[in-house]
Amino acid sequence: MPFDKELINWYLENKRDLPWRATKDPYRIWLSEIILQQTRVEQGKPYYFKFLDAFPDVFSLANASEEEVLKLWQGLGYYSRARNLLFTARHIAFELGGKFPASYRELVKLKGVGDYTAAAISSICYEEAQAAVDGNVYRVLARIFGIDTPTNSSLGIKQFRNLAQDLISKKDPANFNQALIEFGSEQCKPRNPLCSSCPFAAKCVAFNQNRISELPVKLKKLKVRKRHFNYLVYISTEGKTIMNRRRGKGIWEGLYEFPLVETTSEAKLENLIAEAPADYSVMEKEPVLFNDSPIVHKLTHQHIFTKFWIVECSKLPEEALPITEINKLPVPVLIENFIDTFDF
Repeated sequence: MPFDKELINWYLENKRDLPWRATKDPYRIWLSEIILQQTRVEQGKPYYFKFLDAFPDVFSLANASEEEVLKLWQGLGYYSRARNLLFTARHIAFELGGKFPASYRELVKLKGVGDYTAAAISSICYEEAQAAVDGNVYRVLARIFGIDTPTNSSLGIKQFRNLAQDLISKKDPANFNQALIEFGSEQCKPRNPLCSSCPFAAKCVAFNQNRISELPVKLKKLKVRKRHFNYLVYISTEGKTIMNRRRGKGIWEGLYEFPLVETTSEAKLENLIAEAPADYSVMEKEPVLFNDSPIVHKLTHQHIFTKFWIVECSKLPEEALPITEINKLPVPVLIENFIDTFDF
């Protein structure tokens, strides 16, 4: 039996019941695909429903503020996805009359929509035979066909994309793409794949050559950067605090945080006070360290070692806001966890 037919047969018997599989509405498919970038299905599913409840169509999303979208996105990470989501919603609503592009070539031009997402939308919504290649697909194809080209090399990306394109069902590209991704997620898992029940076991190079743990091959990641964050949690007798919005193109752009002092190494009280922002030199008492050991927050290319310092004072500058308001602001998970833990 041809590869595509065997794969689709497996999918029709084993696929999970996921909400975005019951529609071909490009808005809903696009929304689900953006949420599921860098996010596991079970983590992403509640966000999918939250966004649909708040923004049932592209026009309602386009009319939202960035803060509303970031607040709803809070906890998913990779916040550029949320900003791109809003940017593209506005483009589609206000410049394309609410109509999504109907081809891979046009979809891939949208901000935040890469090769994989464009292929997924075009195949599911418009039956265009464009292969959607993600980490699951790399793993399945590398193992079954015995490919040891690194998946994150330019040669590997091209090789796997061409192979997936050669294999895709021209009659049923939507189910083929979803089947290949589902197969990698549920059958050909990164660890402990279900080889004994695999329909491709007889032809799988990795299985027959005992190379399952070796494939796929990936080039080593970049060195992880270590950063030391010190947050000054100001609390005034008026029940106010200070939250700043992060600017620039670094991490957490557009999210709010307490005044930050970044040091080259783990800070002690003396060098913290020396480096504290002059604008907030309202310390009437020495800052009190909330957590004795730094909280380690791990991102893809950096690990952030964080201390929270409580600063009590009588009065704060004009930009201070009531402590009761901070839960309305979009914040990084690191800050959200502190707010939930600290008894203001």
